[in-house]
Amino acid sequence: MAQALDALEASLPAQTNGTNENPKPLNTSVTVTKPIPYTFDLGNLLVTDANPLSPNPSQAHLSSVARECAQALINQLLTTCPISSSSDGVLMTLPPPTTPLPREKPLPTEKEKTKWEKFAAKKGIKDKKKEGKLVFDEETGEWVPKWGYKGKNKEGEGDWIVEIDEKKEREGKGQDGGVRNEGRRDRKEKVKRNERRQRANERKERPKGGAEV
Repeated sequence: MAQALDALEASLPAQTNGTNENPKPLNTSVTVTKPIPYTFDLGNLLVTDANPLSPNPSQAHLSSVARECAQALINQLLTTCPISSSSDGVLMTLPPPTTPLPREKPLPTEKEKTKWEKFAAKKGIKDKKKEGKLVFDEETGEWVPKWGYKGKNKEGEGDWIVEIDEKKEREGKGQDGGVRNEGRRDRKEKVKRNERRQRANERKERPKGGAEV
């Protein structure tokens, strides 16, 4: 019976893929052997096949080679990478990549130093260590904010008695709004000075011909 089926199959015309070449059946084995062994970069899920192809390979042959490469990569992953199970499912830990890949975008340009940064570098001034937002008030024995509501910078504004600066009184600078508002005026003026300096530095650093945003 088997011999009869083989004879019948041999007598039928072979199916073609548009060419005169008879298609070869795809290899469905999970074991892949090649004259030149594959090289793997499992971190990038990369397999390299150095075996040469025929001068005019058919589409079926290319599909077979691609399937064998994918099968070899899967075999290598399952036999060398640790597999664990978690609440998210089954996870496989890949090794670090060994093939360097090019960057998608160019390297960022170095940011131009500000006027203060240039001055600090010239004078050897180092940045101060960043401190917290609270400071200890020795008079009250409590930690208070440095700035803002009930901040240390507003110390003395809520006192029921305020010392008058005779020099400012003689110059007429302590009359507008009363002496209690001097600290508030000084803070606002300091903020305005810093903003003016910042805008001046931005104008100096802006390239010539650039529009102001």
